Amino acid sequence: MRKSGPPKGLISYVVLELLEEKPRYGYEILKEITEISGGHWEPSYGTVYPILYKFEEEGWARRVEREAESDRKYFELTDAGREELAEKRRETGGKARDFAEVILGFYHVYVGFATDDRFELDAPGDGWRYDETFSSWVIEQLIRHHERDFGEFERIDATPEEFYEREGVDEDDG
Repeated sequence: MRKSGPPKGLISYVVLELLEEKPRYGYEILKEITEISGGHWEPSYGTVYPILYKFEEEGWARRVEREAESDRKYFELTDAGREELAEKRRETGGKARDFAEVILGFYHVYVGFATDDRFELDAPGDGWRYDETFSSWVIEQLIRHHERDFGEFERIDATPEEFYEREGVDEDDG
């Protein structure tokens, strides 16, 4: 079980993929990650720039000077960076369970705030609440995004144990 946040190395992986596409500067990478997440996740400058500098130090990326934009620090992937990207693709591909556990974990905390009598949270002036209505809205948004990206949503009528067995997943991995 993961503690919190995206799986370790995820931002580095995304930065490598974006640099593989074309040379970029830090703010451009931040905005692209925000767009990929539908506006729900924006890593900080304090996350992205150290990654770019580490890539430069490791020889995975190099700075590209552009006369027209001399104030921006563009980075492009090197051959060593492409090798690192291949490794990160394998590594990140193996973290799907970690990512799913983060999503489910945060949802369970949200529901816990709504249903556990130990929590007495006030509703702010913006109208958002921890309750069944807003929980349903969160799930509805997940279904709509699923349908946009994968097609019609079909419920899975299986217990976790049945699903793991059917998909060949070890329940104790992770």
